[in-house]
Amino acid sequence: MFKKILIANRGEIAVRIIRTCRELGVQTVAVYSEADRGSLHVRYADEAYCIGPAPAVESYLDAEAILAVARSTHAEAIHPGYGFLSENAAFAKKCVEHDVVFIGPDSTVIENMGNKTVARQIMIHHGIPIIPGATDATEECADALKVAHDIGFPVMLKAASGGGGKGMRIVHSAEELTDAFLAVRREAYASFADSRIFVEKYFSTPRHIEVQVMADNHGNAVHLYERECSIQRRYQKVVEECPSVFVDDALRKRLTKTALHITTVVGYSGAGTVEFLVDQDKNHYFLEMNTRIQVEHSVTELVTGVDMVKEQLLVASGSPLSINQDQIKAVGAAIECRIYAEDPEADFLPAPGPLKKITFPEGPGVRIDSGVYSGWQVSRHYDPMIAKIATWGRDRNEARIRMLRALDECVIYGVKTNVKLHKQILTDQSFIDGNYSTKFIAERIDSLPQDDLFSHHLAIIGALCARLKTAETGQHSMDENMLQQHDSWRMSGKYQFWASRF
Repeated sequence: MFKKILIANRGEIAVRIIRTCRELGVQTVAVYSEADRGSLHVRYADEAYCIGPAPAVESYLDAEAILAVARSTHAEAIHPGYGFLSENAAFAKKCVEHDVVFIGPDSTVIENMGNKTVARQIMIHHGIPIIPGATDATEECADALKVAHDIGFPVMLKAASGGGGKGMRIVHSAEELTDAFLAVRREAYASFADSRIFVEKYFSTPRHIEVQVMADNHGNAVHLYERECSIQRRYQKVVEECPSVFVDDALRKRLTKTALHITTVVGYSGAGTVEFLVDQDKNHYFLEMNTRIQVEHSVTELVTGVDMVKEQLLVASGSPLSINQDQIKAVGAAIECRIYAEDPEADFLPAPGPLKKITFPEGPGVRIDSGVYSGWQVSRHYDPMIAKIATWGRDRNEARIRMLRALDECVIYGVKTNVKLHKQILTDQSFIDGNYSTKFIAERIDSLPQDDLFSHHLAIIGALCARLKTAETGQHSMDENMLQQHDSWRMSGKYQFWASRF
């Protein structure tokens, strides 16, 4: 095992990696921008060094600055987390050239899987089912139009080097294609310096299912079951589940078998995720392979009990995986909600600002991954995630109910958040029944159940009144008639929750 590693990231994932390192006795080196000087990952690490100004391009994306810190601190390896340089093949190659281990797959694998055209060709060669569409990416609208006519509308235009929901557009007719193609091409170049576009068939009600895999350099590869990631906004995941309510044993067997086949043929090592599109008839198609740890790895860890960061470190240090397939069991179910500082009333635009007060939920089956604290400033320079709340239950409904309880306990003052949206999603009947697709939010956001703000505010007022009564008489009392009229206060715990805070 390594003695010291550098973490080339920030926020909750940096904190997450540091925690496993501490358990393993591995020293950690944090890097930070000027905006993150007081961040949790800086406080938790054994050493921390500033690598530049707030903009990511001048700090967290500065490969030379990060490698310079690795050399000066004698860090043996670099864990890139997710985002930033985690899927940058050039950075992975530079690490090796500087005798620093990159905790992830080989740079060639990263490059091949990051290029949609190459990845698609590899899948075709090995008989992996892919979404119907172009074999090669193009910069010519005429080529895209020909493919669209061949496979039939609607089609999806996707940036060849894209990711994170950027550079994507649905086209329903030939008349729409030219304008959409030019728009995607501009966005693709601006975001990835690559204006090539991919054209593939668009499915109207697909499920987004992904399989978590781990592999080492000793010929071992395992899967850690699947995750459901169909609750999305603008192709960005919002809620994730493990396992998927839609996946039966037969489909699970096909998905995991395909994922392990892909892992083997591409020569993968470390933690990776194979993403699939699954249609209503349970046919699965390869989407992409993410060559890093995922944001949503928390639900997989809760269900399987496997510390994925630990396995990453073992593999990168040259050891085999500590687990085999027979030892990996899926127990219960887990749900994750990503809590963002964003304004639901302004089309969910980021809402940076000071976090005046935060109280995260606790209790059985609740996991919080966060890199913030009360008084922290959500920066406009980075992703506005505040925390990931994940809950485990013996079955899906217990995990869902536990999540609703956790969301009710989550108190965030100072910025607007999407907590209410999560409550709406988890109380929608379609979600409860597991009957949803990637279009769930786009189609149902206006009809999602509304939070009972009146009762919620009454609970706060009631708690305040009870507190004042206690101060005056020394006895904690409240009008019983009011409680009988709003008995849901007792059932939801809102009155007791707020009373405990005043």
